[in-house]
Amino acid sequence: MKIIAMIPARYSASRFPGKLMQDLNGKPVITRTYEATVNTNLFDDVLVVTDSQIIYDEIKHIDGNVMMSKKEHQCGSDRIAEAVEDLDVDIVVNVQGDEPFTEVDSLKKLINVFKNDPNKEIDLASLMVRIKDKEEIKNPNTVKVVLDKNNLALYFSRSPIPYLRDENVNVKYYKHKGVYAFRKQALLDFYHFPMLTLEASEKLEQLRYLEYGKKIKMVETNVQGVEIDTPEDLERAKKLWK
Repeated sequence: MKIIAMIPARYSASRFPGKLMQDLNGKPVITRTYEATVNTNLFDDVLVVTDSQIIYDEIKHIDGNVMMSKKEHQCGSDRIAEAVEDLDVDIVVNVQGDEPFTEVDSLKKLINVFKNDPNKEIDLASLMVRIKDKEEIKNPNTVKVVLDKNNLALYFSRSPIPYLRDENVNVKYYKHKGVYAFRKQALLDFYHFPMLTLEASEKLEQLRYLEYGKKIKMVETNVQGVEIDTPEDLERAKKLWK
């Protein structure tokens, strides 16, 4: 089973433009993410896919593997699907460029989903973290996921789901972390499927997989880390890095 890690890296993020080139204690965020992914030693290859000459030059500068996107893309899945179309690979792990705290145990759990799936029933796997803070549950920037009894994703939302009508019910809330592992075919299918209503409404690409009947296995991790979506996140990351 050939497994590679792909790091999609857009320069012009809407909420925090240029965030991947922001300094994180001596190195850009994208460089920290790339090095953390390589250092897991889990992959046959690690590749940054970018639309930015600045990011391309940075990864080349550290002798990393990087390629330019040929097209404009709406989301990370599209960008890496274009990149892997002609590659000989079985499993593609998508590590977000703004996740410099990506670590080995969580990625190993994702890869094991496919090693323990001989009938190839799972199309993709992704990480989630239990959340208890009420403000975070309500925050639309925190994407929540609800599950069936086998930890397959039923739905992802920016809204607090499930809605707690009865306070006596012991509901667990999970935050979706944007780290995925795909079978190559699921990724290519996504690339060729048009966007449907749920994805367009929530602006969450993972909903396209569900709308087309793909199975997403969710894996719980206790590693919270910091996703760098805002300047405030970057400051938190700097403190955590120290």
